[in-house]
Amino acid sequence: MPFPNEILTEIYAKAFGLFKPDAPAPGISVTFYPYVNVNHTIRVREGKVLVKISTLFRDAPSAVHEALAMILVAKLLRRRVPAKADLVYKDFVSDPAFRELAISHKRKKGRKRLTGASGSAYDLEEIFDRLNEDYFRGSLSKPRLSWSGRKTFRRLGHYDEAHHAIVISRSLDSRSIPAFVVEYVVYHEMLHVKHPTVHRNGRRYSHTAEFKRDEKKYDYFEEADDWIERNASDLKKIAGEESPKKTRRNYWGLFD
Repeated sequence: MPFPNEILTEIYAKAFGLFKPDAPAPGISVTFYPYVNVNHTIRVREGKVLVKISTLFRDAPSAVHEALAMILVAKLLRRRVPAKADLVYKDFVSDPAFRELAISHKRKKGRKRLTGASGSAYDLEEIFDRLNEDYFRGSLSKPRLSWSGRKTFRRLGHYDEAHHAIVISRSLDSRSIPAFVVEYVVYHEMLHVKHPTVHRNGRRYSHTAEFKRDEKKYDYFEEADDWIERNASDLKKIAGEESPKKTRRNYWGLFD
């Protein structure tokens, strides 16, 4: 059964008490909110603490709610998140049954804005078909392919499992960008289709050993890697973002 709000309020009051035992518990309001993703928020408004928990957690065990309360209160108070709470929470969200529930929820509630695969310089459909034949023997199911709505650098590309879609940054849709670089980014995202994210011990691994092994099979892996490193500042300017403070492999955080 879903947790009654009064019990959730007690859980958060207890969490505050553990972090600040000598301070009176603040006024607390806890509600469930239909976020598209697995999100939770905690804020202070007019002296009252407002907590919104993903509706996906309605039936979560009490231990998970207690762990989430410790995590959110710790972040609000800028304290270290207790290791045990972090582990309990990550174990819960990493469970295959919950992950399937979250993906299904996102697929139903979320909207994926796609602008189309045909760009001014490159066609993602053609690139995908060629790479699929050359590197995957045509075995990959084709996801929806699209250029991003605007030019970005912080995410050169990403694969959305819930909507089975690959989106590539419009910053790369230019003849000034070598074809092998665009193909490399598409290839990287195709590997996420072949190698789904692995959840182990409460941690999420998107780039597994198998993923990295296959990534290096791309014929122009080193050339593309070096090109992105050397041109990171220019790509940021194209996207209207600040120049990166780091270059070497810094962009890896930009791939999903």
